[in-house]
Amino acid sequence: MTLRDWILLMTLSVLWGGSFFFARIALDEVPPLTLVLARVVIGSAVLYAVLRATGERFTARRTVWLTLTVMALLNNVIPFSLFYWSQTAIPAGLAAILNATTPLFTVIVMHLFTTDEPATPNKTAGVALGFLGVVVLVGPAALGTIDTPLWALAGCLVATISYAFSGLWGRRIKPLALTPTFTAWVQLTITSIVMAPLVGIVDRPWTLAMPGPAAIAAVLALAVLSTALAYIIFFRLLATAGPSNLLLVTFLIPVSTILLTGLFLGERLAWTHFAGMALIGLGLVAIDGRVWRRFAGRHAQ
Repeated sequence: MTLRDWILLMTLSVLWGGSFFFARIALDEVPPLTLVLARVVIGSAVLYAVLRATGERFTARRTVWLTLTVMALLNNVIPFSLFYWSQTAIPAGLAAILNATTPLFTVIVMHLFTTDEPATPNKTAGVALGFLGVVVLVGPAALGTIDTPLWALAGCLVATISYAFSGLWGRRIKPLALTPTFTAWVQLTITSIVMAPLVGIVDRPWTLAMPGPAAIAAVLALAVLSTALAYIIFFRLLATAGPSNLLLVTFLIPVSTILLTGLFLGERLAWTHFAGMALIGLGLVAIDGRVWRRFAGRHAQ
């Protein structure tokens, strides 16, 4: 990775770590589904402006829109809704830690539903370590020894499983030969179309009080910075650094969130949360494999 790649990676980790931070602020005044809708509508508008400014061509091919509709459901509608619903009851830092389990579920999904991405020994060890971390995080709530709602933890985990299946479905997008920005815009646009009636039925936002300046600023930051800009950086990194290097961002997102929420919101996590994060981090290191390969290479010498 070049220096520019590393700078973009760190920026992306702050933007995505900030998404949990901004959501925590907005959720004090904005219902979860309404927050999802606001995020994707504004993000879609920003990306549309980028597409027009860069002169990218739009396509109306039915295959493209059907494929990206499924992607929008798995990558946006389901996980965004579940994470915001869960964040009404758990700290943003804990939600970010649970989000880091996405690669663990991805290994399992790819092993079960593909023939070219089997679970290698280091991936299997990584999944085992990661799920031990999940047990440390969820166990006290399941046993009733802490007051963290089990449903909120389960919501985050189901969201990460949805992300894992989006990775599987995403393999269908590459043959479509779409530009990254157009792909992101279509996903956000479809998500907006799906979320609009749900918000109208469930939240009825027109009956709610107007959010204050802090909540509005958080929604705008979530949409413009953590969605539109983050998507552009993500797809650029995917092209220049590759998917294996992008896995590194998963390590950094919880750190960014915990720093932001600790400094500005006063959130404090329990020692079990940090222990669980450490085990999940070790699992991600094992899945990534680079540390093990370097260790084995030195031993061979």
